[in-house]
Amino acid sequence: MRPPRPVTCAVIHPGGTYTGKQAFTYFAGISAGNCGARGLCMHLLTIPPLGRAKAHLHAQHETAIHVLSGAAAMWYGERLQDHLECRAGDYLYIPAGMPHLPYNPSETQPCTAVIARTDPNEQESVVLLPELDALHSTHPPLPGSPS
Repeated sequence: MRPPRPVTCAVIHPGGTYTGKQAFTYFAGISAGNCGARGLCMHLLTIPPLGRAKAHLHAQHETAIHVLSGAAAMWYGERLQDHLECRAGDYLYIPAGMPHLPYNPSETQPCTAVIARTDPNEQESVVLLPELDALHSTHPPLPGSPS
């Protein structure tokens, strides 16, 4: 077994992407995997026009979002009964364990945001909530869903 890599300062160059369990493609930023982060991760996300995630929550960690361009909306709450919208310049906070379903309501404009979480391995604690996906089916179908 290799000893853990010492944590030091690191520059992460843009270019890598990954698709999260939530069905969004993220531009990889800061994480445990690429720089040894121990308490946070930070990524860039662009939601395409009418794009949406799968309903999910992030167990045991908080999320902070800063919308750089465009607009996004989100259903949230135990049964996704609450709704909010945010636009370029806004900050959004999501507490640990909060079910949510984010989406881009625009038919033409992408939404780009910086996302930070208090977990350097953030995909490990994503919990999908398929029983909530159909509660708000007025938005585009999820990737891989039958039309």
